Amino acid sequence: MKKMSLYRSRPVRICSALAVLFLTTACGTSRPLMTTENAKRIAAPAWMIGREIPAGSYMLTAFERIHKYNSTVNVYIEGNTPAPDYPVGLHLASKDNADNVIYLAQPCQISGLIDGDRKCTLSGENRYGPQAMAAFEDALDEIANRYDVRGFHLIGYDGGAAVAANLAASRKDILSLRTVAGILDTDAYNAAHSMPPTSNNQNPALKAGQLADMPQYHFIGGQDTTVPPSILHSYFQTVPPTNCVKYEMIQENEHVDGWVEKWPELLKRPVNCAPGARQDFNALDLVSQEEPVPGVIMPEKPEKP
Repeated sequence: MKKMSLYRSRPVRICSALAVLFLTTACGTSRPLMTTENAKRIAAPAWMIGREIPAGSYMLTAFERIHKYNSTVNVYIEGNTPAPDYPVGLHLASKDNADNVIYLAQPCQISGLIDGDRKCTLSGENRYGPQAMAAFEDALDEIANRYDVRGFHLIGYDGGAAVAANLAASRKDILSLRTVAGILDTDAYNAAHSMPPTSNNQNPALKAGQLADMPQYHFIGGQDTTVPPSILHSYFQTVPPTNCVKYEMIQENEHVDGWVEKWPELLKRPVNCAPGARQDFNALDLVSQEEPVPGVIMPEKPEKP
């Protein structure tokens, strides 16, 4: 495999810190976290066309490339606070060469409320609350009707993973679930960041039993301090015995850095319920190494004989 740079230069690191400061101050305002112009610049080279979907109280921004009607669609759901110039979920979607690919921003990230006279603010656990989840349900229904969709493959990044997992638990047309640096246990995530437990029932860890027969593949970064591997391990503690759930820790990846470059290769991992493919969710497998291994994708733990 071609080796890839693990670390950004110091100027980019400084810019990343400034982006975090911007997001901290912007999350409680009506200012969009991304601009339509930046999103278009990312989507256009992948031939993904933007539009807005009325969904519940919100207008959801979508970028889509549809080559086949009456088929399946890969749907990417953005994370909670994408940097204005580097929305990871959209970058991942742009690297997907499937015939049908659709990216969905979360409510209030690019588009606002249908009632444009009111501010659009959505933060914390409200990102997975009833109104937000109803909006995503409406959006998938609209997409299914428009393109005669036969099933969705969901890919969620960061908080988009929680949205995707909840959709997979509630809908009959979800064929598989992939997550990248995903918040799959919202209570464990909040505890890791010294926040109170969530008060709604949209914690994916509470629905792991419902998802046990859903083909799943979860990717986590060994150097991720935002969604550390312990969050994924906490989710796995609620997963009953199954052949359908797989995971892979990419030792050198951080929360943002590394995913987009590796995504075309990671997409090739089979997502299925193959007999004998069961993984043991050992806590030791989800402990970060102190030193990242340059340019190496950590292999899956071998099956037991």
